[in-house]
Amino acid sequence: MALVPGRRVVLLGGGFSTDEDGPLDDWLLTRAGNPRPRVCFLPTASGDAPGYVDRFLSAFRSRACVPAVLSLFRRELDDDALRAFLLAQDVVYVGGGNTANMPAVWRVHGVDRLLREACDRGTLLCGISAGANCWADASHTDSFGPLASLRDGLGLLPGSVCPHYDGEPGRRPSYRQAVAAGTLPGGWALEDGVAALFTDGRLAEAVTRRPGARLYRVEPAAPGEPLRPGVPGKPGTPGEPGGVDEHPVPCRPLGTAP
Repeated sequence: MALVPGRRVVLLGGGFSTDEDGPLDDWLLTRAGNPRPRVCFLPTASGDAPGYVDRFLSAFRSRACVPAVLSLFRRELDDDALRAFLLAQDVVYVGGGNTANMPAVWRVHGVDRLLREACDRGTLLCGISAGANCWADASHTDSFGPLASLRDGLGLLPGSVCPHYDGEPGRRPSYRQAVAAGTLPGGWALEDGVAALFTDGRLAEAVTRRPGARLYRVEPAAPGEPLRPGVPGKPGTPGEPGGVDEHPVPCRPLGTAP
């Protein structure tokens, strides 16, 4: 699909869900475009888990923002009010959970369409884990138990996304194999502690709260490129049906000047 100028998406490899110090969330708020942004948490992927909602509110009520939560399993807004609410947000923050279930619920309520409209109007869309997966065309997920490929994203970010690249066993080799085999298109892999801002589908900024954590661009190897088995970032790693090019992207450590 054609990208509309100004569409902004942030992939988060941390935040209030996993980190106690919160530098990624602090950085995120500086990118909202409002000194006191309205931030809506969308916990659909967790089934609107009350504990998750409480953690969000606890983390963001103390910050310079106006936090809110949109529950779809206990929905209270009619269609007009739902649209007005989402379009009024500066940031929509999607939580982790089951990537496959989430878009199905969104479609029933028309939230997928409203998120695209909000993005077109300047709302910053972001999220962690399932909340990072959902913005791309496709993703690498454990929604079905074993790690698998899912081609059911909103398509606001071309290609695929893989979260927890270094944080969960099997993520890296499984994603590389999927890209090499064409099960997933090439895309972006985030190590835990990294955040990446995309504008109009292009990487605009990458930061990290954890020294050495990286963002990677992972692509199928070019036809005819010689195999170099076992070399990180090169095609032909043993066990892969073809090969991939894995390119680390420099990430600015938070707390240093841009």
